Amino acid sequence: MTTRTWAISAAVALGLAAGLGAFTFVYAKGASYLTTDAASCANCHIMEEHYAAWLKSSHRNVAKCADCHMPHDVIGKYTAKASNGFWHSLAFTTGRFPDPLQIKPHNRAITERTCRDCHGAIVEAIDAEELGELGATSAAAERPAIHDGVVVEGAGEFSCIRCHTYVGHLVR
Repeated sequence: MTTRTWAISAAVALGLAAGLGAFTFVYAKGASYLTTDAASCANCHIMEEHYAAWLKSSHRNVAKCADCHMPHDVIGKYTAKASNGFWHSLAFTTGRFPDPLQIKPHNRAITERTCRDCHGAIVEAIDAEELGELGATSAAAERPAIHDGVVVEGAGEFSCIRCHTYVGHLVR
């Protein structure tokens, strides 16, 4: 293969890949995922029920999907968006996803941290009340650790999500 033939083949392959990528990005409404618009989460039909439930939830007025399901730092958020975007696209394109949807342990941990970030004052108040009832003076006192941030990844033990599974979007 001559250099010219190789260059033309490479240019055609690159052009096809770029064209297919651009078409897929537009068709899948890829730009919408760069925002925090909750409606973009319902771009895939399997998420419509979750979106509809969120619209009726107590969190609708205070938190969008990304507020609960993405890290709050810029790098973490867009890294998670890119990773989730790739894996979700692959799963939905190939039809290989659980129905009903199941949150992955990594994303469960992100959501758990978000609960604790947003509701930290409530968790602290609960802990203070528990400490007062026990007559203790420090957080190291013996008491249930349910609000101490203990997360058993995947199992949901001692986590917000374990007891408050359907708070953000009631889908059963």
